[in-house]
Amino acid sequence: MSDKLPNLEVPEQMRTLAENSVGQAKKAFDDFISATQDAVHRMEDTTNSAQVGANDINKTALTFAEENVSAAFTLAEDMVKAKDIGEMMALQQNFLKNQMAAFGEQARVISDKATKSATETASKASSEK
Repeated sequence: MSDKLPNLEVPEQMRTLAENSVGQAKKAFDDFISATQDAVHRMEDTTNSAQVGANDINKTALTFAEENVSAAFTLAEDMVKAKDIGEMMALQQNFLKNQMAAFGEQARVISDKATKSATETASKASSEK
């Protein structure tokens, strides 16, 4: 029994269809991100000083979401170009390893920003009394 996976080629038509689907989904996501960023910018004009930290966290989270979805689209684009299942599995494994590291760093950044915002808001509230 061989440990090597069978070489299953992806038909060109299927690869083209998948590439088109990924491209359309990426465009829809880019349009969504653009509209969301516009809404965030409009909302910023009406926020008070207590919301500045929350806006920073929201923008950071939106940036992280965009980076994570972009990484997923890159994976999808790479997967449809893969020549066999082994290459697909390697791409997936590398993606998961990189995303777990990114998620850890993103959680740390969001936590730091939330702590800073809460401290600054509490300090400001104390000084206004």
